[in-house]
Amino acid sequence: METQVTKELLAQFEERFDADRCNAVAMNAVTKNGVNVVATNYATEREVRTEFSVSLEQGKITNQKQSGRCWMFAALNTMRFQVIKKLNLEDFELSQNYTLFYDKLEKANYFLESILGTLDEPTDGRLISFLLTAPLNDGGQWDMLCSIVDKYGLVPKSAMPETISSSATREMTTYLTVKLREFACMLRKGHAAGKSASELRAEKETMLETIYRMLCICLGKPPKTVDFEWRDKDKNFHRDCGLTPKEFYDKYIGLNLADYISLINAPTADKPYYRSYSVSYLGNVAEGRAVRYVNLPVDELKKAAIAQLSDGEPVWFGCDVGQYSSRAGLMDTGLYDVENLFGTQFGMTKAERLDYGESLMTHAMVFQGVNLTEDGRPDRWRVENSWGDEPGKDGYYVMSDRWFDEYMYQVVVNRKYLPKEVLEAYESEPIMLNPWDPMGSLA
Repeated sequence: METQVTKELLAQFEERFDADRCNAVAMNAVTKNGVNVVATNYATEREVRTEFSVSLEQGKITNQKQSGRCWMFAALNTMRFQVIKKLNLEDFELSQNYTLFYDKLEKANYFLESILGTLDEPTDGRLISFLLTAPLNDGGQWDMLCSIVDKYGLVPKSAMPETISSSATREMTTYLTVKLREFACMLRKGHAAGKSASELRAEKETMLETIYRMLCICLGKPPKTVDFEWRDKDKNFHRDCGLTPKEFYDKYIGLNLADYISLINAPTADKPYYRSYSVSYLGNVAEGRAVRYVNLPVDELKKAAIAQLSDGEPVWFGCDVGQYSSRAGLMDTGLYDVENLFGTQFGMTKAERLDYGESLMTHAMVFQGVNLTEDGRPDRWRVENSWGDEPGKDGYYVMSDRWFDEYMYQVVVNRKYLPKEVLEAYESEPIMLNPWDPMGSLA
């Protein structure tokens, strides 16, 4: 066998390519229209139905715009649901800019603390290289949002509306990242020069003030109190003044976030089911709740999500949204028939895709419904996205149950919907995963 790509080998490839006229048709079509357009499965698109046996009512679709705050939008969408229901509102949004401000500030502190805790690690080692990759990117996890809410509360969107930098975070995050890498360099050089831990920590406080100043300039200063005014569906006007963000959360949302836990489906050999997991160096609030999951078979995630939806409460979830999904609002493994187009099978299992870097959680959204067949099985899921109302049907997507099997990785549900064995597994001492483990990915 040849070790090189030879002219003779290429000639054989070309001859066999030309021998099948379907290749020429596919080449002409794809070069003009692109892969997904040509591979779109007409039969799958026809199967899409947008009615669901369990369907919750929500306000208008939100829009994260050019920011990676899907995890934050999704979590706040589950929480605004409580306000809309409690106050009989047509629509309502919580301030995503408020939570963004404190998430960035806390991530900066978390990063600098991580640097102070790894001063003797080699700069070119895997850990430091990983920490420096993205000190405070937009992504996050459910537990990280809970840490922000527990510490800072929430406010209505009117109290801290969006800015240019919150809606398009790239520029702001770029300059914050430059400063944090510079600060990491300064702290590590100071340690090498013999500075004490107290001296380095004093420097860190000055560094954090710089990050605070940059955030205020980009996002505005967060409010200390809010005056909440609203008009309900019956056109009655209401006012509640002088609330702290914590008071606003407790009074108008009131969810006990400690009751909500993350279930994941990671069918890899290194992660046995019914065990608890956490991820090293993953978090934002240094003293906040740790990111923790319990790994379960995928059907257990479905049962828990269905139980919560059936009880009238939406479900936060994380998935790999880029796989077999379209802006038309369909997520289905049969959406694109690329196997027939390319004449090859794409045969990796879910576990193999995780192990070999082909898939991980990339996006968070909210289940607002599910369709159950006559025998009680789910066949499709109603998905509230945060990309505005143009994609899908008024911003809502349809996820097929077979897509759930392959590309769903996490749901968050109230512990009251879970059996004892799952709760005991979650509460057990977590197995610590490496920072670069795929289950440490941020939505």
